Amino acid sequence: MNTKVIYQLDGRPKLSEAIPLGLQHVLAMFVGNVAPLIIISNVLNLDGQTQALLIQCAMFVSGIVTLLQCYPIGPVGAKLPIVMGTSFGFVPAAIAIGVKYGIDGLLGACLVGAVSEILLGGLILKRIRQYFPPVVTGIVVLTMGIALLPTGVTYFAGGEGAVDFASPSNLLLGTIVLITVIFFKQYTKGMLSISSILIGLVVGYIVAIPMGKIDFSSLSQAPLLSVPVPFKLGISFHLDAIIAMIFVYLVSTVETIGNITAIASSGLGRDASEKEIIGGVIADGLGSFIAAIFNVLPNTSFGQNVGIISMTKIVNRFVVATGGFVLILAGIFPKVGALISLMPPSVLGGASIVMFSMIVVSGIRLITSEPLTERNAMVIAVSLGLGLGVSYVPGFFDSFPESIQLIFGESKTVLPAIIALILNIVLPKEEAISENIDLCNNDTCSENLAEA
Repeated sequence: MNTKVIYQLDGRPKLSEAIPLGLQHVLAMFVGNVAPLIIISNVLNLDGQTQALLIQCAMFVSGIVTLLQCYPIGPVGAKLPIVMGTSFGFVPAAIAIGVKYGIDGLLGACLVGAVSEILLGGLILKRIRQYFPPVVTGIVVLTMGIALLPTGVTYFAGGEGAVDFASPSNLLLGTIVLITVIFFKQYTKGMLSISSILIGLVVGYIVAIPMGKIDFSSLSQAPLLSVPVPFKLGISFHLDAIIAMIFVYLVSTVETIGNITAIASSGLGRDASEKEIIGGVIADGLGSFIAAIFNVLPNTSFGQNVGIISMTKIVNRFVVATGGFVLILAGIFPKVGALISLMPPSVLGGASIVMFSMIVVSGIRLITSEPLTERNAMVIAVSLGLGLGVSYVPGFFDSFPESIQLIFGESKTVLPAIIALILNIVLPKEEAISENIDLCNNDTCSENLAEA
């Protein structure tokens, strides 16, 4: 076992180690953190100043909630190295609500919906924790990783909607990053090996400059110092918007449980405790509440960073908290955030392919941490075959009510998780089957069969 401080949950590494490793987490999630806000801004026709405000607030809130997950306050926080950021899962509902009620109506729905997740974590999860054995949580993690793979490939090709999507230059840039990450991870040792993702992103960023893929002119437009202001964009409440948002928060809860489970399994080699899961979900809800106050979409744990932990095995909370401080600085000093946001999607894609694939591997390890019995095989088969299968069939949920589409149509994790949860409850356990067979082997059963 490696006893170095960075591989310990509660160790305190040197800043010379913590800063680059924390920055590695920030670079991995930065584009994913701001992309949902850019999408919402474009759909709602928000001006450039408002879009810049949203991005600034997203960085600030992500940093605060990341620190809360790493260093809990009371029951709030998982006490695990969880990186929080703006959730893509809320985008479809956010667009529908924003178009109907505006940005203030959207933020109001997010604010009230966040309370539902806080209550879910504090009052309900403790009672149902027993129904989430490794076969169920493993399916959640596995499907989460599989669902992220197309996102990684899309980044690799240049990002969704890019005019040069899948161009040779984008594919070359992504490949350079991918090869760099693999080389430093497998052929070097020490800090070079565990910083392989950061090195790959930096190399890609530098290579992208002479390729003409980075335009630094926008840096001059970003202010040097700016403090996020609560309720800057206003807030209003509408019942139908709130109900729709609550359903999406349920989806986010399932994914958060999956991320917490993956971190504990791949980084610590154990199951996530009840306290960690409940604290993580409560922090997720409270973080989303804070996000709404500061004008942005709900927060959730980021799969990119779970992938880094799965790959490097660095579960040190101080390392991730250092990344959280960088995010806060990016929120207070917009030029810092602007500099990072210039990273081409194909650079992130080269690293994301490895990170997301490691989440898939973590899911497989979770599932196989228990004997793969015929019963568990059936749970896995039906959950993936039906739950994951229909998620990739366009239009499957089009005839269903809008609330159902919001829950199952956009997330590829929720339906497999629900099916796995139900099957795990209703299918007889191996012990029960074995007892029935033993009973049928005794003389009484034999006599009854003979009389029949």
